[in-house]
Amino acid sequence: MMRPFDYLTFLQFLWAFLAILGFSIRADLKGIKVLFTSLAGGLCWAFYLIALYYNRSVLFSVFIAIILVCIYCEIVAPRLRTPVSVFVICAIIPLVPGRGLFQSMQFYIAGNNVQASKSILETLLIAGTISIAIALVSSVTNLVNKLINRF
Repeated sequence: MMRPFDYLTFLQFLWAFLAILGFSIRADLKGIKVLFTSLAGGLCWAFYLIALYYNRSVLFSVFIAIILVCIYCEIVAPRLRTPVSVFVICAIIPLVPGRGLFQSMQFYIAGNNVQASKSILETLLIAGTISIAIALVSSVTNLVNKLINRF
């Protein structure tokens, strides 16, 4: 059984970091921004694994991981003079449910409509959870910024 802070978690963090490093370079980010977006992607996957270890709910783990990584992005992006959306897009890639979409199509092609429907529902729930978490952090950040600028 994997523990939340063992070498397997670190290795998965490292692989997510490297994957987002490649994506960031491909997305034409320059300089130190590449490292910070890669760190965001690695942290996103590590937060997910740690949350999954403690509660066993995929949706709640995705929600917590996205909230934490969006907070990181909201803090780091303005300091690097980069739009927050650039950081968020790079950071959420490890949790985007591409495998679920692929499996759903495989089930539909194979004629297993019940399993396909179940798989597409899980995929849509994960995608919805990601979007709700991003919207929540963005809204709270905008509200806090307005309150700070008001006083």
